[in-house]
Amino acid sequence: MQFRIVAFERKHIDEVVEAHIRAFPAFFLTFLGRRFMKEVYASYLFDDAGMSFVAEEEPTGSVLGIVVGPLVPDGYFKRLLKRRWWAFCLASIRTVLRRPSTIRRLVRAVFYRGQSPSGPKRSLLSSISVSPEYQGHGIGRALMDAWVAEARRRGSGGCYLTTDRDDNEATNRFYQRAGWKIESSFTTPEGRAMNRYVMDFPEAQGQQSPGSENREP
Repeated sequence: MQFRIVAFERKHIDEVVEAHIRAFPAFFLTFLGRRFMKEVYASYLFDDAGMSFVAEEEPTGSVLGIVVGPLVPDGYFKRLLKRRWWAFCLASIRTVLRRPSTIRRLVRAVFYRGQSPSGPKRSLLSSISVSPEYQGHGIGRALMDAWVAEARRRGSGGCYLTTDRDDNEATNRFYQRAGWKIESSFTTPEGRAMNRYVMDFPEAQGQQSPGSENREP
């Protein structure tokens, strides 16, 4: 399969959301609906700390997958909610009315920073989604490598991410083979057992944390 990795643009959003739904049909963000997901993904286009890439099939340009995450997680999601609170309210109202018990989890999801580990200031790899029919062709690894390279280029001290610990062997092997190290494990308020991975950039140690001018006080 021929594909190319390019910067995420607004024209990709509808296909990106569909790729996410196909890759993660049972996840909470999918449950919140397409409109909500469009707002989340669009945030990476409008914030200076957003880093995002898509994989396009050649020559059609169809979206095969997406990777997103903030250069500096601190303050990122707070800015997102402050700037677009009304859009998130409108996008989630049907879900909340249908199941009011989701409000607390929804608030946690908006402010979620992946349980930031101690140590150097790291960028957060929030999500990699590859449509199931295109998995196994190296697309996920290419997306991840592009995102990590961008974080490194922009002066990050390293990266971190979280993923399910149990019944998720393929994903955990994927990150471990790519050089990520398990920093710790924890359990979410919903009872999900998670692994937290880190990948540090030795040359960045001792430098100023990335994007410090963008962080909120």
